[in-house]
Amino acid sequence: MRQSSGLVTKYRRWFWLSFLTFRMDDPTWLWRNINWKKVEVKVFKLQKRIYQASQRGDVKKVRKLQRLLSKSFYAKLFAVRTVSQDNQGKRTAGVDGVKSLTPPERLTLAGSLQFANKSKPARRVWIPKSDGSRRGLGIPTLYERAKQAVLKMALEPEWEAKFEPNSYGFRKGRACHDAIEAIWNGLRTKGKYVLDADISKCFDRINHDYLLGKLNTSPTFARQIRAWLKAGIVDGGSLFPTEEGTPQGGVISPLLANIALHGLETVVREYIVNQLPERVGVKGKRDKVRTLDFVRYADDFVLMHWNREIVEECKVIIEDFLSKIGCELKPSKTRLCHTAKTVEDNQVGFDFLGFTIRQYEVGKHQHGKKKSNLMTIIKPSDEKVKLHYKKLADTIDNHQASKQIDLIKELNPIIKGWSNYYSACCSSETFTDLDYKIWSKLRRWAKRRHPNKDWEWVTKKYWRQAVEGRKDKWVFSLTDGLYLIKHSWTPHQNYVKVKGDASPFNGDWRYWSSRMGSYADIKVEVSKLLKTQKGKCAICGLHFQDGDLWEVDHITPRSKKGKNTLSNKQLLHRHCHDVKSRNDGSYEGCA
Repeated sequence: MRQSSGLVTKYRRWFWLSFLTFRMDDPTWLWRNINWKKVEVKVFKLQKRIYQASQRGDVKKVRKLQRLLSKSFYAKLFAVRTVSQDNQGKRTAGVDGVKSLTPPERLTLAGSLQFANKSKPARRVWIPKSDGSRRGLGIPTLYERAKQAVLKMALEPEWEAKFEPNSYGFRKGRACHDAIEAIWNGLRTKGKYVLDADISKCFDRINHDYLLGKLNTSPTFARQIRAWLKAGIVDGGSLFPTEEGTPQGGVISPLLANIALHGLETVVREYIVNQLPERVGVKGKRDKVRTLDFVRYADDFVLMHWNREIVEECKVIIEDFLSKIGCELKPSKTRLCHTAKTVEDNQVGFDFLGFTIRQYEVGKHQHGKKKSNLMTIIKPSDEKVKLHYKKLADTIDNHQASKQIDLIKELNPIIKGWSNYYSACCSSETFTDLDYKIWSKLRRWAKRRHPNKDWEWVTKKYWRQAVEGRKDKWVFSLTDGLYLIKHSWTPHQNYVKVKGDASPFNGDWRYWSSRMGSYADIKVEVSKLLKTQKGKCAICGLHFQDGDLWEVDHITPRSKKGKNTLSNKQLLHRHCHDVKSRNDGSYEGCA
């Protein structure tokens, strides 16, 4: 039996080797049958080792592992899949006009990735901003984006071990709500003076020599990064040189900007401890550091302290630090204020990341045993509320002749996404006010469609009795049960800030999986599926990471009479969903 079993195993291996040799001429089959779970695990293991070596300060080991990762074919495959299948802007062309790649072209690209001293220029794309101005993005070619993704995989773990604890922008596992929660923690004891600042055109003015010197990386990496920085920008058919800045739109640009700004918090804290010991306190250096609160999200930051003079002197220190980078503070968006009283412009509090933060005085019977008689209130900023209502109102105006079902399907995602984002702050009053304004807008929309009918008839046609589980008497809905959700239906969520020294590269999947399900702007359905699946993809079995694109999939497709219930749904990576949809025949266009 043993000889027979060994013979079967031998012929089985021979069969698969012959089969693979036969299929080697089919690149599409090879790409679609790559063991992506193995690819991701191999890449992450190397990244984790880089992170641990950087924590120990073992520079020699970091460089060795980074070189190994950059030459790994697994990393190149992962990078190509990221830029050609996973990224949101995957179909944005560079100067070569290539928007997408077929599976054979992806394999060819992965095999040809090689760092060099030259790079093709980026293509300038202008996008509008909320204030009416335009922001310029530099879109590299797919080939350059793939190389940037490989280099980012090698550099990011090293710097994640170095970044300051209160830096939140463009980092894995950190979001806007973490920065807001850090501000909330800093304002629990007493009112403080605040330097609310924005760095002017940070991405466009970073000094290249300063950045490369700060990177202090291997010569191969340094030459490639310099080539990207000096490649230039093509705008309107003309090539413009780039003597400074990192073009927004590249895969590695946010990481480079964070590296350039790294050390800003440390410089301010060292100044507080070393230069102003007699003006801060007498309880020791640990207590002196605690009196200063610094929160940075990308190129926006907030500095808070109870002494106005210290805040003003810290501003000078910050300006001196930024001048070395080649940047400066933006005067129109930099102001000194107080969280509980008027200072210069008679405006109490400040706006940060779409939130308004300020403090109110309360009576002794309200604050109870608290040390402070101030109550901190964080709510949606007036500007963001106006922009949100304008978007909803424009949507209604653009659907004057549309059916009610089309209008509801258009409005629901907008309302749900905005409400989820602000569900972690004091937003109930804002939500109720928005619901009333939307009701008034819909009332005019309905009345305009039936000018010869009275209001009672119009109400019965478009508004119906309360939805099950809701206390509202009337809801804008259809007879088949589809209804317009309201802002006030979104429950308040208590957000827990990420640990300052935590990183997705430390391998603590239990911690990061539990956090993903509690994000303030995540859908309830996705949160339940994450909990049911223990934070793992139902197809590949890998944990979801921050930045991964996921999609809700019907286990039994709707085209095959599958039910639209939670028990028939699963959460998948986008690329896993493409594979599953292609195999079950629900979508024939998956690559």
